[in-house]
Amino acid sequence: MHSEYKYWEPYVGPFDPCKPIRVKSYNTPPQLYMNFQPPGLQQFTPKQALRHGTLWPQLYSPYPDPNKGVKKHG
Repeated sequence: MHSEYKYWEPYVGPFDPCKPIRVKSYNTPPQLYMNFQPPGLQQFTPKQALRHGTLWPQLYSPYPDPNKGVKKHG
């Protein structure tokens, strides 16, 4: 199963002047995991589609809040 959120641990040098960010993340869009758009997909109502920016819930991916959902290093 895929995850839209990917994490990696960047190199932290011993003499870096700033406090290191030990774990960084990025988001990949859901259409990367769909080979083609099959017919008959569920659709949002027009009002919901305008709010979400897409007609199909399977292609909706909200922008993540960078302060929430940080993977704990450990």
